[in-house]
Amino acid sequence: MSRGSGPRLSGATSTVRDMIETTTSSPTLPAPRASQEGRTRRRPALSPSRAGDFKQCPLLYRFRAVDRLPERRSTAQLRGIVVHAVLERLFALDPPLRRPERAHGLLADVVAELDEEERALLGDPAAAGALVNAYFAMEDPRRLRPEACELFLETELANGVGLRGYVDRLDVSPEGDVRIVDYKTGSAPREVFEARALFQLKFYALVLLRARGVLPRQLRLMYLADGQSLTHSPTVAELERFERTVVALWNAILRAAPTGDFRPNPGRTCSWCPHQAVCPAFGGTPPDYPGWPGTSPDASPDDALETAPP
Repeated sequence: MSRGSGPRLSGATSTVRDMIETTTSSPTLPAPRASQEGRTRRRPALSPSRAGDFKQCPLLYRFRAVDRLPERRSTAQLRGIVVHAVLERLFALDPPLRRPERAHGLLADVVAELDEEERALLGDPAAAGALVNAYFAMEDPRRLRPEACELFLETELANGVGLRGYVDRLDVSPEGDVRIVDYKTGSAPREVFEARALFQLKFYALVLLRARGVLPRQLRLMYLADGQSLTHSPTVAELERFERTVVALWNAILRAAPTGDFRPNPGRTCSWCPHQAVCPAFGGTPPDYPGWPGTSPDASPDDALETAPP
């Protein structure tokens, strides 16, 4: 990752297995952490999901980004992965072919690629099919010409903060206006939580601004569960303020990194945290701190990659 480098484009259309294996959780518990010893790790960059973890609870950030503790995937998460895979494949088709019946054929293909345990976790594919139908009620994909889907973006700010993550879709109009689109398989948040919901897309807008010198014209969150959209048009000044927030967040992470002083922040979200058993706020004991991952030229680009759950 070089300073000022452009975003890296995703390659061929992902398989659903690719998408499952690049999420932070899995339907079954993977091998213990000891099996990963000996792997070269590099310093994690910051992704929207991990930034959100640190803001919510520094200890949760440590468990996910440093310890890489396993988590069981939920039915909703797997359904989201399936729907994202369907929409990515839909946009790989020629525009006239992007019809609901073809999308449901793609859904059947994606479900067929799941293993037996994953299909059991997913349950009735009709729930995913309803989200696909909701997508078509929100826009006509035959009229769109995305530059990329499931686009991996990576850049480094001037002060060395690395940023990375996946964008669901990047639209570019004939006039050159850029729109960042993200699909959410849940419902739209209440107005009081809209700013939090837009954090992820502002993060990607900042990456595009610093890597390409392009200010996105629009950020769009599409909530398929209720057919609502949340849109925002960022300004350069707004993203510059957001950049200072991201830098401050990363500096706070680095202050905790040498000793592992990532403290719990008990709150309402604790009720669905998967790591209560090892959280001091619930009487648990965290695993021994493995140390902050070091930078290595031999490290895989995916070693420290965190992606936002659908």
